[in-house]
Amino acid sequence: MRADRLVAILLMLQRREQVTATEVAHELEVSERTARRDLEALSVAGIPVYSLPGRGGGWRLLGGARTDLSGLTAGEARALFLVAGPASTATPAVKAALRKLVRALPEPFREQAEAAATSVVVDPQHWGSGRPEPRAPRYLDELQEAVILGVQVRLGYVDRKGRETERTVHPLGIVAKGPVWYLLSHTQDGQRTFRVDRVSSVEVTADPVQRPEGFDLAESWREIADEVDRRRTPVEAQAVCTPDGVGLLRRMLGGRLEVGPSTPDGRVEVVIRGHTEYTLAGELAWLTEWLEVTGPQGVRDHLASIGSALVARYR
Repeated sequence: MRADRLVAILLMLQRREQVTATEVAHELEVSERTARRDLEALSVAGIPVYSLPGRGGGWRLLGGARTDLSGLTAGEARALFLVAGPASTATPAVKAALRKLVRALPEPFREQAEAAATSVVVDPQHWGSGRPEPRAPRYLDELQEAVILGVQVRLGYVDRKGRETERTVHPLGIVAKGPVWYLLSHTQDGQRTFRVDRVSSVEVTADPVQRPEGFDLAESWREIADEVDRRRTPVEAQAVCTPDGVGLLRRMLGGRLEVGPSTPDGRVEVVIRGHTEYTLAGELAWLTEWLEVTGPQGVRDHLASIGSALVARYR
């Protein structure tokens, strides 16, 4: 069971100063790839576990501390080691467990432990429909280490047009969006987001990060993702939907659906975002049983055209 492996790995980290994925794989009789995923899962779940890149590197429990599991309830322990996502999306039971783990650390290490627990957000939704296999970019470990330590980095970066620049940034957090990793940073021009696979060099400095007051990585990323989604789907259609169709729309459209109040006839007002009026009409055409599009007229005209074409072919 994966939960058993995660507990075993945490106990290994308690006993030893450092472990490698190879050592974990050998001791637990799993593949090295599985061992690496389990180590990453502990870190993503909010446990203060971090990796050291390069020759002689491995995985450590932050500060070399020994975490006492005896304070966890059975429910909290199960929730903690079965969690698949980060602390930012964890249940209250998981968050309670993480707080106990942080309190178990010696006082000097708590600040970095809390930084490690909030340094990564995993957003499982992909941009678009493609689902390539996730791959860790070259400088991911160095950037996450800079986030945890709270230090600035000099960053070499290649933009989408192939132009390379160098700048000093204040790393605030790492986000995995589907298979793509992003660095959220504060810069002299305000907050910026960088794709980690476009980073060409990283030089860690000793200068402390200037962190915006009240900054929350998960909330900041939600705002960025919502804005990108709005730009990718600029067309909005208004409609009314039967109550039993709202769940179907939620599953099909996800964040592109906004649900409003009920109408006098018992239906529900909805707003649906799409790329163009034509593609939006194509998506909604098969939902006629549940949905009536009220605007814009362009989407209604495309729906009428689709209906006429279907009648002409299949009548």
